[in-house]
Amino acid sequence: MTKRINLFIMVSLLSVLAMAQGKKSFTLDDLLPGGSTYHQLQPQNLYTAWWGNRLVETDLDGCNEINPKNGSKKVLFTLQQLNQWLGAGEDSSVVRSCYNVEFPDGGQPWVATVVSGKGKNGGKPTSIYTVVDFKSGKKVWEQEYPADATALDRSPSSNSLAFVRQHNLYVTTKEGQTMAVSSDGSNDLVYGETVHRNEFGITKGTFWSPDGKQLAFYRMDQSMVPDYPQVDITTRIATTYPCKYPMAGEKMHKVTVGVFTPATGRTVWLQAGDPTDRYFTNISWSPDNRKIYMIELNRDQNRAELVRYDAATGKKEGVIYEEEHPKYVEPMHGLLFLPWDSSKFIYQSQRDGYNHLYLFDLSKPQAPQRHKTFQGGACEEHVEVTPLTSGEWVVKEVLGFDLKEKSLLFCSNEIHPLQSNIYKVRVKDGKRTLLDNGEGVHYGSVNADGTYVEDRYSSPTVARSISLTDTRNGKGCNLLTAEDPWKDYNVPEITCGSIKAADGTTDLYYRMVKPVDFDPNKKYPTVIYVYGGPHAHNVEASRNYLARGWEIYMAQKGYLLFILDNRGSEHRGLAFENVTFRHLGIEEMKDQMEGVKFLKSLPYVDVDRMGVHGWSFGGFMTTNLMLTYPDVFKAGVAGGPVVDWQYYEVMYGERYMDRPQDNPEGYKGSNLRLKAGNLKGKLQVIIGYNDPVCVPQHSLSFLRACIDAGTQPDFFTYPGDEHNMMGKDRVHLHERITQYFEDYLK
Repeated sequence: MTKRINLFIMVSLLSVLAMAQGKKSFTLDDLLPGGSTYHQLQPQNLYTAWWGNRLVETDLDGCNEINPKNGSKKVLFTLQQLNQWLGAGEDSSVVRSCYNVEFPDGGQPWVATVVSGKGKNGGKPTSIYTVVDFKSGKKVWEQEYPADATALDRSPSSNSLAFVRQHNLYVTTKEGQTMAVSSDGSNDLVYGETVHRNEFGITKGTFWSPDGKQLAFYRMDQSMVPDYPQVDITTRIATTYPCKYPMAGEKMHKVTVGVFTPATGRTVWLQAGDPTDRYFTNISWSPDNRKIYMIELNRDQNRAELVRYDAATGKKEGVIYEEEHPKYVEPMHGLLFLPWDSSKFIYQSQRDGYNHLYLFDLSKPQAPQRHKTFQGGACEEHVEVTPLTSGEWVVKEVLGFDLKEKSLLFCSNEIHPLQSNIYKVRVKDGKRTLLDNGEGVHYGSVNADGTYVEDRYSSPTVARSISLTDTRNGKGCNLLTAEDPWKDYNVPEITCGSIKAADGTTDLYYRMVKPVDFDPNKKYPTVIYVYGGPHAHNVEASRNYLARGWEIYMAQKGYLLFILDNRGSEHRGLAFENVTFRHLGIEEMKDQMEGVKFLKSLPYVDVDRMGVHGWSFGGFMTTNLMLTYPDVFKAGVAGGPVVDWQYYEVMYGERYMDRPQDNPEGYKGSNLRLKAGNLKGKLQVIIGYNDPVCVPQHSLSFLRACIDAGTQPDFFTYPGDEHNMMGKDRVHLHERITQYFEDYLK
C-alpha cells in the first residue's frame, strides 16, 4: 500500500477538529432527506445527460449544451419554448422544469417528455408522451396513454410505447394503434412488470429489440403464492389488501417470457421448459434482433446457464455458458455486445472470486470446456471466453465503449477497496488505463462514441467535483468544484481506519465520527451504526467517508459514532461476502465485536454506555447484538428488522440461507425470537406498519416472544409507511431514535 493510501486510511482528511465559537449547529431538517432545509446544505450540483455526443445540462428553466473543450454553455432551448412547441394550455399541463426531459434518439435533435392532459374529445385524464425537434421547434410525435398506466417503455427506434395497466401489458404503435398484449392480468397473473422481487438485477419487465419491432416481456403467475395481509387504516373500517409474499421454503411464483410482434399482433413464448422453482433473468437481445439471451438459475441458485433462443419461434437453441458454485451464483448484468463486432459480447461474473469482465466470442464455438473456479465452483464454456480484467478487486460498473479505440470504460476499486476509479480497457489485449486522479470515489457516464467521460468525484476533502475527460489523451475540463456547504457549521472530526476481522487476517474498514468539541480526556457514550448485509457498504472514500446526516447530528449532541463494514458486505469479493452462507448474523456479529474490542481500547470511549442502531439487515444485526451480547450494549434501536429468516422472501433468503427444511440449524441459530429472554438493555423496535419487505410478522412475533419470556422491548410503528420512512416521516423517525439514546444511553 502506498504512502498516499496509508495516509488516506489512517488519517482524517475531512474536517477541522474543535469548532470555533459562533459557528452554526445542525438540525435534523438540515441533515436528512425530507428535511425542509436539507437541499440548501447539499454541495452544488449539475444535472446533465448525454444526448448522443452532446453533454446537456437539464436545468429548471431550459437545456444547455456544454462544450467539452472548455465547459462553456450554449442554450439549446428554454422551458418556455418547450411549452410553446408542446402547445401547453388549458387542455394539457405545463412542463414545470426540464429535469424531466429525456435524451433524444441517437443523433437526432429530438427531445422527449411526458405531459398530462384531459384526453382527446374531453375524455378521461391521460398522459401524453411527446417528442419535439428542438431545432425546428416542431412536435414530431406524440402518444396518448391512460393516466394510470405504469412501466412505460418507449422504443426510440420504432416510436412504439409499451405500458402496463391493471397488470395487463399494452403496446401503442407509432401510428397510434393500441394493442392489448394480454387480457387476463390480475394480482395473480402479472404481465410486463418486474419479477423475482427485483433480485438478480431485475429493474423492469419489458425489453424492446434494437429495431423496436419486437417486445420481450415477463409473465409472472403468482397465484400459488400466499397473500400477506397488509392493513389499510385510512378506511372507515380498516380493510386489508394483499401483498404477494413467497416466504423461504414455500411455493414460489412461475415466470415465463413472451415475445410480442406489433406488426402481426402475435406472441410467441420462449420454450424454456417447466418454470417451477426456476429464475429467469438478464434478458438481452442480439444486435440483429433475431436472438434472445437469458440467464436461467435453479431454485438453489447454485447453477446458472446462459441460454440462447430464436426470437421468431421461441425455440431454445442451446446453452452458451454454465457456471456453478457450492454456495450460490448471482448473475446481475445482461450481455453487452461489442458495437464493432456483433459476434462478441462482454459478460460479468465472479467466477474467479471477484466481479470481472469476460469477452465471449460466438464465432468460435467449441466442445464444452470445463474449468475449476474460485472456492470449488466450476464453469463450462461452449464458446471461446477470454478474461478482460482480473485481480483481487471488483468491477463496479460498466460505463460504455470507445468505438474508435475499441475499448470499454468501467469503474472499479482496483486502487483501494474504499475507492471507485474510472478505467479504460482495450478489448484486444486487456491493457488498462486510469482516466481519473486515482483518489476518492469516481462515477461516470460516457458519450455515444466514447470520446468523453463525465467524471463525478468526491473525496473526504472534496464535496463534489464534476469534470469532462477526453478518453483518448486523459485531458480534463472542470465543470464544477463545489464549495463545502457546511463550512459555517460545527462539523465533527470524521476519521477512517482499519482493523482485522474475527478471522485474524481480513482487513475491515471503519468510520468514526467524534463528538463536536472532542476532548480526548473525556469519556463519551458511543453508538455503533450497523448494516452488515449483502449488496451494501457503509464506508468509502467519498465525502465525509459516506457519513450519514444522523451521525453528524448525534456527534453534535456529544456521542461518538462507529461504523464498520463486516464480512458479508459488498465490493470485497465473493469469499468476503459468502462467508455468512447458511448462518446469517454469526460471522457478521463476530466482526462487529472486533470493532467493540477496538473501541474498548480507546480511552475516550465509555464502555458502560454503548448503544447500537441499524435498519433492515441492520435492524436484524442490532437486535441480534443486543440479545447475544446483553452485557455490552446498554441501548439499541432496531428498524424494520428481520427476526426470523423463514419469514423472509424466497429469492434473497434462500440464496444466503438455503431452504428452512434443508438448513434447520442455520435458521434456528438466526432466529431472534429464541433469544428474546436474553434482553437486558433498552431496545426499541420501529417498523413501517405496511412494510412489504420485512413484513410486520417479524416484529410482532418478536414482541410475542418477549412477552412470553418476560422481557420488555419498546415498539413504535409508522402507519402507511413501508420499509423506509420518507419525507417528514424520516425526520420524525430520527427525532425518535435520537431521543431514545438521549433517554437511555446518555
